[in-house]
Amino acid sequence: MIIGVPKEIYKDEKRVALVPRGIEALKKMGFEVLVESEAGIHADYGNPKYEEVGAEILTDTKELWSRSDIIAKVREPQPHEVDLLKSSGTIISFFWPAKNGELMEQLSEKKATVLAMDCIPRITRAQKMDALSSMANVAGYRAVVEAAHAFPHFFTGQVTAAGKIEPAKVLVIGGGVAGLAAVGAAKGLGAIVRAFDTRLAVREQVESLGGEFLELDFPTEDGEGGGGYAKTMSDDFLKAELKLFAKQAIDVDIIITTALIPGREAPKLITAGMVESMREGSVIVDLAAEQGGNCTLTKPNEAIVHHGVTIIGYTDLPSRMAALSSRLYSTAIVHLIDELGGAENYDINMEDDVIRGALVLNHGSVTWPPPKPRNPGPAYSVDTGKRPEAESPKVPAEEEPASTCIFTKIFKMILILVAAIGIIYVGTNVPESFLSHFIVFVLACFVGWQVIWNVKPALHTPLMSVTNAISGIIIIGGILQLSQPEINATVILGAAAVLLAAINVAGGFLVTNRMLAMFRR
Repeated sequence: MIIGVPKEIYKDEKRVALVPRGIEALKKMGFEVLVESEAGIHADYGNPKYEEVGAEILTDTKELWSRSDIIAKVREPQPHEVDLLKSSGTIISFFWPAKNGELMEQLSEKKATVLAMDCIPRITRAQKMDALSSMANVAGYRAVVEAAHAFPHFFTGQVTAAGKIEPAKVLVIGGGVAGLAAVGAAKGLGAIVRAFDTRLAVREQVESLGGEFLELDFPTEDGEGGGGYAKTMSDDFLKAELKLFAKQAIDVDIIITTALIPGREAPKLITAGMVESMREGSVIVDLAAEQGGNCTLTKPNEAIVHHGVTIIGYTDLPSRMAALSSRLYSTAIVHLIDELGGAENYDINMEDDVIRGALVLNHGSVTWPPPKPRNPGPAYSVDTGKRPEAESPKVPAEEEPASTCIFTKIFKMILILVAAIGIIYVGTNVPESFLSHFIVFVLACFVGWQVIWNVKPALHTPLMSVTNAISGIIIIGGILQLSQPEINATVILGAAAVLLAAINVAGGFLVTNRMLAMFRR
């Protein structure tokens, strides 16, 4: 199979869908890769770098599209690019199906298959393919850089011989991936950072980054929506929200807005009056500019000045860090293609939650939006603030064949018989001192098994770390048994106990160290 990487033609788009490292991984999966000449030049990936990893460079755009089975892009294809796609071809790119109905119809006529990177479900297994989050991370960081460039003062506070300089105050509206990236970057530059989000669960994440979480007094309304996104709030909540922002606008120097709900126009959160109330030299960076903007005065793709306040509405923030953005996006594409089975086992598996979620068109048939998960988690109750117990769907048990059932019963009976004979032999042929130790050993195994078995799988890792103390006791007991002058069953068991417990102790410390490293900055 052949994968084609055309040059992006969208205005100001500097990213490239696949970087040389990604092409190297795809070739190991069995793919051939065609790259349009200078496709990655704006991301610091020139033609020689692609040639080094075995990609074929083409100068003819039509040839690349006609030869490729899969087209990997960043932006959705333009109408004239759809004409270049060969019949029953596949496109992997950001697509935004909710606002590209006409494009879907065009591709449907060509029997195309479309996998939208913006539709990758936000589940744990799909995190490595979540290009939307990685691009939002870059955009949030870059928003702070753009704000610092336009802001005529320091971010951090200073005390100098010429006087004291107050730190900048930054308000981040929206606590998603982009918002949290902005909080971390602004805090790292020394600013006083405040953040607001309708989802109360964001509080801990903001505070862990050193920011102050602003909260409204609405205990019965939480903004947690499906798939990790916020939901539309009530009118009363929105009025209280605007009142909070109006108060903050008078006090802060920089506002970064990231509030978006998928498939909808960006909510208007910063009014002209709020802008005019801000100090001269203040900055607003509107990350929702492409969807209409959170500020009523935002002009997409422009930076304007209103009453001395700079309002930045750039929609190409990830492209302003094209090398990094391309590398992150390329990694997501490679993982998605790997999920599809690589070149040898390539398959659109409709039972795969990740593939089904990203699939917009399948050989011309519209498959978007995907069906809801078959086993959704427990819903959040805004009345009690608790999660009700999830009811497991009743699935009829599959009946085992009669022959298999009989074989299993016979096998269990044989095991019980062998165990009984072994116990009788041990009880009649070993010394009384060893028998007492053996009884303790059997009871310890039984009790230990029951204790571990009844622990939830999510707690196994910390539990195993804590068992270092028990393993230490086992090692001491084993060493005492090794001190006997003659080699017998007791000495052998003692040696085995020391070996296995030592492995457990070493492994426990390694696991604990890795767990602690996750929380270090």
